[in-house]
Amino acid sequence: MGLWMLLLLHLHLGNAHWGEATGISLSAPSSVSISSINLEHTLSFQPGPQTPSDAQFMVEVVRSRKQLWKPVPACVALRAGQTCDLTRAFKDPFDHYVARVQAFTATQRSSWTVSDSFLPLSDTVIGPPDIAVSGCGNCLILHLTLPEVLASEHLKDSHTDLVFHVRRTRDGAEFTLHMPYSEETVISYLQTGVEYCVTASVKPHFSKAIPSEAQCAFTSPPPRNSLYMLVVLLGAFCALVFLLMALVAYGSRLTFSVLKTRLPKSLVTATNRSDLTSLSII
Repeated sequence: MGLWMLLLLHLHLGNAHWGEATGISLSAPSSVSISSINLEHTLSFQPGPQTPSDAQFMVEVVRSRKQLWKPVPACVALRAGQTCDLTRAFKDPFDHYVARVQAFTATQRSSWTVSDSFLPLSDTVIGPPDIAVSGCGNCLILHLTLPEVLASEHLKDSHTDLVFHVRRTRDGAEFTLHMPYSEETVISYLQTGVEYCVTASVKPHFSKAIPSEAQCAFTSPPPRNSLYMLVVLLGAFCALVFLLMALVAYGSRLTFSVLKTRLPKSLVTATNRSDLTSLSII
């Protein structure tokens, strides 16, 4: 690391000497930084104060093992506001790189502005896995797909762990699990009929990671309100009772009508008389 710092100091001093020899007059670019997601690296910068609108910008990179600045072919004539893709320039994820930016016009140049040292494998951010959640009684089943970058030749042999953050939506209770990657993962010993939300992130050995969006599911179908069920059952029972009473009343009337139709007239008359006698006695 000491030799690497000496190299950077030498480069800075060389830039200053070259600037004095050529009469640098443009302001140097500022805010030179490198961001990286899934080993895709992007350099951004801001023009220096009073940089003319027709100014262009050149990007060069150097790696610690070569110690020779090389221009990035796609970034030799950038305009203000544009970025530079350094993915191909930073081929070795285990090596340290530095980038620098210079403004220039047809007649003027600025001094170089150098970025911080960048190690692709540790400075990149691994994106979230794709996750789908479903219930299985007192558990959740997670279906997972890792970012494609983890299948690259540099990372395919690395052991990948996942971090799961589980939160119960009812009361906010939460816990975290660290588990090895599997396309299907089961989280057990949960409450039945309860909704849980799960986020997942990759836990690589060298890099940082972004968690996924929360995916929510019930462990089993959510229970219906017990009072609502009681009212429904009571209403159904009352309707059944009224229906039976109506059937009994209708059956009685139907039976009496049939008997009255089929009895002999004399018996019907006698029956009527007996009814009248009974009424008179009463």
